[in-house]
Formats: sequence, structure tokens, C-alpha cells
Amino acid sequence: MAAPDLRTPDAIARAVDGAADHYRQGRLDDADRICTRVLKAAPDWFDALHLAGLVKLDSGKAAAAQALLARALKLNPGSAPVLANLGRALSALNRDDDAMASLDQALAIAPDSFDAINSRGNVLLKLNRAAEAVAAFERVLALEPRFLGARANLGNALTQLGRFDDALAQYDAILAAHPTHPETLVNRGSALASAGRLEEALAAYDGALAQRADYGKARIGRGATLAALNRHQEALAEYATALAADKSNADIQHNEALSLLTLGDYRRGFQKYEARWQRAGMPRRKSLGKPLWLGEYPLARKTILVHAEQGLGDVIQFARYVPQLARGGAKVVMEVHRELAALLSRVEGVASVVGRGEALPAYDVHCPVGSLPLALHTEVSTIPANVPYLAAIEERIANWSGRIGQLPSPRIALAWSGSADHANDRNRSIALERLAPLIAGQGSFVSIQRELRQGDAAALAGLPNVTHVGDALADFDDTAAVLALADLVISVDTSVVHLAGAMGRPVWVLLPFQPDWRWLLDREDSPWYPTARLYRQPKPGDWESVIARVKDALLKL
Repeated sequence: MAAPDLRTPDAIARAVDGAADHYRQGRLDDADRICTRVLKAAPDWFDALHLAGLVKLDSGKAAAAQALLARALKLNPGSAPVLANLGRALSALNRDDDAMASLDQALAIAPDSFDAINSRGNVLLKLNRAAEAVAAFERVLALEPRFLGARANLGNALTQLGRFDDALAQYDAILAAHPTHPETLVNRGSALASAGRLEEALAAYDGALAQRADYGKARIGRGATLAALNRHQEALAEYATALAADKSNADIQHNEALSLLTLGDYRRGFQKYEARWQRAGMPRRKSLGKPLWLGEYPLARKTILVHAEQGLGDVIQFARYVPQLARGGAKVVMEVHRELAALLSRVEGVASVVGRGEALPAYDVHCPVGSLPLALHTEVSTIPANVPYLAAIEERIANWSGRIGQLPSPRIALAWSGSADHANDRNRSIALERLAPLIAGQGSFVSIQRELRQGDAAALAGLPNVTHVGDALADFDDTAAVLALADLVISVDTSVVHLAGAMGRPVWVLLPFQPDWRWLLDREDSPWYPTARLYRQPKPGDWESVIARVKDALLKL
């Protein structure tokens, strides 16, 4: 391509028009070359800066796009299109608050810019503000009903809200016009999988792969759906195919890790599990200014900081490794959720425990709790299961004995839901009213549910043999005291299970068909917690048979 003559403003304008034609036709490299020449000749040419920013943005070079668009904005601070595209670039850089500010400025200037409204909806979706995103995408479609991108985004927001039928209606509207559109088929598969319609989800992913055999997102979705069906070997085959085309994709590696761990392949599984830090949208591992330790060398006479990274249950589960570290000569300090600090300060071998946000003691190396099984070369057969490694304190037991200790036996501590923000909450939590057949039997039930959901209070009022204490539990030392006074714990897969197991209390765990990796497959016991008994759904969504089996077991207790 001959270099354009850029000695006059008219020539520069024609060159930028030519670059814009290349851009509209998807020839990004040609557009980029012309913009580069124009900006060399005229560094402050506004249209060239804006177009060059768009080219970089569409090429996946968000940082370069942001720099170019910021330069354009200095020349014309009132340009709504530049502000809107700058918002897109900032969002791609995960600077979502800055992106929202830029998009809001664009909409203050041009309130009906459906591109800006759509981009704002996308940022809201990233920020898990799905209800606001729905409103944004509905406004876009009111302005431009043929904007299929907004319709797809609306479907994604509805999926995030759990409004699966409404989401599927949006995807089906797109497929009515474009029956083989692979992106929409993948979105449809995701909504179906989230709704528990797993076989239909597989069919949607198969349809997408029939159009684009190398479509990584479809391959990952199909693998995750196979995993949800506990067909983990098939899932691993899908992930292997996807990784062959995208070797550095941390999302695929993380999914692969979960299947390997569920199958009990801890050696490979925990190695792959380190990819969790690079997953899309996940916070990066803390930069603590000290070396990360993953078992590469002995820790004799060194101080290691073991720090919380995920949920409360993970910290309780992996606190079992502290005595092993201490026996190896390490001084172990821990940083954990504040509500766990007092409880974990009594773990054998721990030197000190601080709550998150408090000043850290001096240390030589650090390790996230979820990396301890890798660092200490854990296999299923070598899990440290010396329970109890946590215990309630007598003072708290005495505080609770008047309220709990006088209840008729058996006294059964009960938890039916975990955090509503958990990615798998829809599958792992149970509505209290569904447990009524279980609770109607003999015994005294003690509700240790700290967060009541809609309908829970009314259900509790209709269950006279349930004593609710969840709202009086100040911290995990209180919970531990109640568990110590109970004869049995029955819970869905949440932190209560880990606490009961770590205390050596009898605990019955109600598990969804696809369990969390730590519960493995096809067994009623747990190598992590010898006092646990596992009750699994025989098929997705089937809590009724689980509750019936637990009720029968209670009658025999």
C-alpha cells in the first residue's frame, strides 16, 4: 500500500476517511497503519486519535486504546462518542468505576446514545448489578429494537438474575433471525445449564460447535455442563481440546483442576488449581513483598504467613496443615476473616492469628490457605485428618448450655443455606420449607442459620420443635459452642460442615448432585472429616430423596 501524501489538511482528512473505511470493513491492520502515519504527521488530529483508539480497542489492546482516547478527549472534552469509547477501554482494563464515570459523562451530553447505554449496561453486568443492567439494555432496545447485541446482553443479565425463562426468550428471538448464531447458542447453553436443564444445554453447545469447531467458549461451557452431570472424564477431554488451542487460558485450567480434584487426582489437580489466580474477573494473589512458598524447600527457623483467600469453610478445612508446618520447624502466623480469628488462635502449632485488615506480624514467606495441599504434597491417602483440631471453649459452652443443653435429645443443629453470593448457591442451598418432613420427626432442632432468606421466618414460626439461635451467634466461637452441645449437625455444604468436621462432631452433609470437589464422588464418607456422613442427590435437583433418606436415618438414631 502506497503511503498517502499527508502534507495538507485535506490530504490528512482523506487519509482518515480511508482508514475509517478499512475499520468499518474489519481491516484493522490497514486502518491502524494509516492512523499511525497520520498521527506522525499531525499528532493532534482529533478524528485520527479517536479512530486509532477504536482500532486498538477492537484489536484487544485496551491500554493503548485508553491512551489514544484520552488524548482525543483533551482536544474535545465534550465528545460523547469519545467518552463512551473511553468507558469501554477503561472497562476492558478492569477500571470499572472510571468506566462508569466516563459513560455517565457521555450520557449527560447525549442521553439517547444507545452505544453508551449499552456499554454502561455491560459495566453494570461486570459489577454484578444485573437489575440495573437489565434496565439499561431494555432502554437500548426501546431506542433501537434491531440492536441484537443489546438483546444478547439483556439475556445475559436476566441469566445472572436467575430469570432463565426470560433470558431464553431473548436468545430465542435472536435465533429466530439467525438460527445458527454460535454466540447466541452458547449464551442459551449457559442459561439452560444454570437452570439445571443440562442435557438441553449440551445440545446448545453442540449446535455452536457445529458452526465453529474451534469455539473455545462453547468447548468450555460443554465441559462445565458435563462436569455438572458428573461426567468428569468427558469434561476433561473437552478442556484438553480447548487448552490445545488456548494453552494459557486460566479459566479452562481452573475447570480442569476442579474435575481432577473431584476425581481424586490431587497431584495434578492442586497443581492446576493455582490457575485460580489468573481467572477472568478474579482478584490477583496478594503482593505481600515476601516470597511465595509452595513447598519448594524446608521452612525450619522461618516464619510463614498463611492467609485466607476464599470462603470461611476453606480456611477451617485447611487449618489442619498448621500443625504439620509447625512440626517441620516453621513459625506459623495466620491472617484470616475476623470472625474466625479467636477460634483459629487455638489450632495446635499456630504462633499468632490476626484478622483481615489488621497489622501483619513479621514473616519470611507466605502461602494462601488453598495452596497448602499443593505445598505439602497432599494425596487422598495422605490428607491430615487428625480431628478434632478445633474445639469450643468452656466459657462459651457454659453461656449456651442454659438455652441448648436443656432441650430434649437428640439435639440436632441445622443449617440449610450458605452465602447467597456463592457461585453454586442455587444448587447447594435448600429452602427451609422443603425440610419440613425431616424436622417433623422426633428430636429438638437448633437453627444455626445466621442469614434468614425470604420465607424462612414464616417457616420457622410453623416449626415448634425448632429453636432459632442463628441471630444470636456473635462469631464462630459461639457456633462451635452450640455444635459442642448438639448431638448431631445436619447441614448443606457450607462453613458449618467444616467447623463440625474439624471439631470431630457427627455431621450429616446434604450434597447436590454435582458436589464441591472436596467431597469426591460415589462415597458416603469423607477423607477430610472422619465424622462426616454424606447424603448425595441421585440426580440434579432431587432434594426430596435426600431428605427422605436423612429422615429414615434419624428414626434409627
